[in-house]
Amino acid sequence: MISAVKEEHKRRQVCPNLKKEMHRKGKDTEEIMRLKMEAVKHLPKRIFINCIDSHSSKYITKFLRQRLVGPTADPDAEDEKDKRTSGVVQVVGSVSEMSDEDSPHVLEKYFGLNRDELLLKLMECDVIIYNVSQNEDQVEEALWAVSALHNEIGHFSEPKMFILISTVMTWACSKPDPDNPQRPFNDKMFVKRKPHPNFKQHLYLEKKVAKMGKTDRTLFLTYVVASGLQYGMGEHVLHFFFKTSWLGHEPETPVFGDGHNIIPMIHINDLARVIQNVIEHQPKPHYLVAVDSASSTMEDIVKAIAAELGSGKIKRTPFEDAFLTQDLSMMDIESMMVNLRMEAILVKSLFTINWSCESGLVANIEQVAEEYRQTRGLLPLRLCVLGPPAVGKSALSKLICQHYSLHHITRKETISEEITKLEETFKNAGVDAEDEDSASEAQELLNTLKESMEQNGGLVDEQVMKVVRDKLMSPPCRNQGFVLDGLPETYEQAKELFTEHESEDGQPQASASGKKITPEFVFSLDATDDFLRDRVMNMPERLVQENNYELENFLPRLAMYRENKEDETAEDYFDELGISPVCLEITDSEEPNCSLLMQMVCDVVGEPRNYGLNSHELEEEERIMAEERMKTESKLRAKEEQREKEEAIKRNARWEKWGLEEGKLQEELMEAQSAPMKNYLMEHVMPTLTQGLLECCMTQPADPVDFLAEYLLKNNTYEY
Repeated sequence: MISAVKEEHKRRQVCPNLKKEMHRKGKDTEEIMRLKMEAVKHLPKRIFINCIDSHSSKYITKFLRQRLVGPTADPDAEDEKDKRTSGVVQVVGSVSEMSDEDSPHVLEKYFGLNRDELLLKLMECDVIIYNVSQNEDQVEEALWAVSALHNEIGHFSEPKMFILISTVMTWACSKPDPDNPQRPFNDKMFVKRKPHPNFKQHLYLEKKVAKMGKTDRTLFLTYVVASGLQYGMGEHVLHFFFKTSWLGHEPETPVFGDGHNIIPMIHINDLARVIQNVIEHQPKPHYLVAVDSASSTMEDIVKAIAAELGSGKIKRTPFEDAFLTQDLSMMDIESMMVNLRMEAILVKSLFTINWSCESGLVANIEQVAEEYRQTRGLLPLRLCVLGPPAVGKSALSKLICQHYSLHHITRKETISEEITKLEETFKNAGVDAEDEDSASEAQELLNTLKESMEQNGGLVDEQVMKVVRDKLMSPPCRNQGFVLDGLPETYEQAKELFTEHESEDGQPQASASGKKITPEFVFSLDATDDFLRDRVMNMPERLVQENNYELENFLPRLAMYRENKEDETAEDYFDELGISPVCLEITDSEEPNCSLLMQMVCDVVGEPRNYGLNSHELEEEERIMAEERMKTESKLRAKEEQREKEEAIKRNARWEKWGLEEGKLQEELMEAQSAPMKNYLMEHVMPTLTQGLLECCMTQPADPVDFLAEYLLKNNTYEY
């Protein structure tokens, strides 16, 4: 880092000292500039690129850093940052958001700088690159940057170059030559270009950049590079079509509109090569078109992608459907609507470029598709699970497929699928000779497969292995990968599947096509015969019939497997290829043991290599989880309310019961307490009272109450 500071100090001092020396010698301006360029030639050049965390700028940055690093790089630099500061080129740039991700090709990253701070950073750079080809929100900042730098020409310590990476959308509404409508537009026609209505600001920026470079070309050079639709290195605009084809969830990849529009395109590394040549050669023309030589239509492009990564089938859909696709921005959609024939005349005449894809995406689809897989880490996982019958191969295979999003390949399902496809081919065959031949071949293969299924019980033969091989070569298996469940069963079957020739020493050698389907990981399950017999005997009848595990069939199959193990096995074949099978002993049929096996598989295989969830899918998953959580909570609340209601009913019934019982107890208690009084009244009072009432009735006194009271007092027999 100290050496970098010293170099920067030398950079800042060289121009003032040089000016004094030149003034003393009376040299003219051109000589001053020549000597100045000579003086700074061996100092590290500093390049600024905006939005270096965007797809386009990231790969342009990486390319320039690798191609422009010269012999002055310090090979003894200990850490990565010292290496970045010791080379000919130091790349700095702005980012849209800060992250902890390491950027080995970038010396400094700027985030959230105000314009005064950003201008200071730009003034430290020799080359300023503003990429607005995929970042329309950067147009205003690019306009400010070129204007601010132009205003500071008098304070430049050395010449500067400003490169604007624009887009061919500023040509989108240009009128073709009426005498020759098929004649492509080229760089020399730039004054007649007409922009798409939504790209008028881009055109204004292009004109402003060109104008700023005319003031003093010895101090401030400006260039406009109009880029075609960019592809390669994992994709950006075309990512929707690559991902749709790769995933294979849709049987056909959509083409928005009629697909007849011609789209000017360029591989992102070829665009970076054009920028590299502009920096190194400083050409006289200030406006360059950067497109490849192809004139591919939208239909050609999607068809090539679908054929390489998917089913090869496409379907035309209304262009309005593109606006409903979350993976496409408005700028992406508008770029795919353009219909232009373009030719990069100046680029090809001025520079000698080692093109990556000069003939276009369609002609180089294999290379571009491989870049897509490598860049995004979409590498297929190929596994094979072997073992005796009933050992649990299918259960483990299904778990692996579920965890890694792979295709489950079994002999039975593959043959059934092929039979269905052949029957469909035979059914839909036309009347012409070619269709008749195709139908005849389909019928012959169909009869062979059915005969094999009937005579051999579906056991594997040569024809079946061909069907399995074709299945493994299908785009879904080549894209995501697969788990071969129980295949190959023997050494010969393994050779039939993966080998087309042997080496001189007789060892198997996978062919080019065989390497694409040869498993990377082989898991060999095993268990004792007693364990397997017990497992089959305890299986549900449905599974026994499904797998043909009746004892009269299972025992011969197990015996045949053990007999084959004494000879060369499928495991031996993989071992000879350098793929060591992982042996797993099954001792427990319980579910936890299967989970343990799956954990062992994950430890060997590692992380999945497929698409994770994108932001929209994550939001959707969170929304679904939130809805499920709310439903669960609602059910729990309803259940709790119902439980409380039932408890209340039971409680009320209990209280009512308790109330009745308590009333009865009170009555019994009161009755028990009143018994002595009742007995007293019945024994001592009631007889006298009854006699008194009879006497009162017979006597009929004037005051019956006084009569009765006196009678009771006179005849009271109770003694206290």
